[in-house]
Amino acid sequence: MSRPPLRFTKMHGAGNDFVVLDLRDGTPPPAPALCRALADRHAGVGCDQILTIEAPADAAAVARYRIWNADGSASGQCGNGARCVAAWLVREGAARGPRFLLESPAGVHAVESMGGGHYRIAMGVPRFAPASVPMHGVERESTGYEADVPPLGRLRFGAVSMGNPHAVLEVDDVDRAEVARIGPALQASGMFPESANIGFAQVLDRGRIRLRVYERGVGETLACGSGACAAVAVLVRAGRIDRDVAVSLPGGELRITWPDDGAEVLMAGPAAFVFEGEWTQ
Repeated sequence: MSRPPLRFTKMHGAGNDFVVLDLRDGTPPPAPALCRALADRHAGVGCDQILTIEAPADAAAVARYRIWNADGSASGQCGNGARCVAAWLVREGAARGPRFLLESPAGVHAVESMGGGHYRIAMGVPRFAPASVPMHGVERESTGYEADVPPLGRLRFGAVSMGNPHAVLEVDDVDRAEVARIGPALQASGMFPESANIGFAQVLDRGRIRLRVYERGVGETLACGSGACAAVAVLVRAGRIDRDVAVSLPGGELRITWPDDGAEVLMAGPAAFVFEGEWTQ
């Protein structure tokens, strides 16, 4: 017996694209095989991640969202996805007023609608302790780590958790960075037991950086919201940039603000609807 079609919304935030599923009625999340089928850019809908919108556990939140990578694995956070979920809930009428709360696997996030399809999300306080990232074989927190990664040699990077693990490498020219070579090699190096998103950041000046990110479970994406937050946090701690920064990614620009070390990182950027559809199961 065939199941009813699965309704979905295709969205993107600065080019980071998603299939959004409304599961607030208690429908279980998609199995890994369905995630992989939906994400397939040739035989499926095509996306970096699947976002499921669910009933919240926290009564103060409008909804809960979860993130499923293109390979079917679960993710702990997705900044561009959070903005898309916020826009979806506003359009649905579930979120009323310019400010509301969203629940994610990483916690509860304050959302502000800025108009023009732009949203600001409070992404949480960065966690730098090696055990929080997590990192293997590292006990002392530092603004920079080094690792021998065959066959690439010695790499230097910063590391932070934004609800998901990130490593950030500063590069002279992001266009020339060996993202597709270094990203998976550092992910598989053993330093990150849960893998990590690998960011490649080029500092243009104290208020602007360029960034590319090789995401775990996906590969390189046109934008990574949590990766932008991670890059700014790491570079601020290293004294390389100021606390209010424009982050230029291949798919668009995000504004990242980190008021002080104990504050949440604020991420602002666009969310766009692409099309609606049904997946025949």
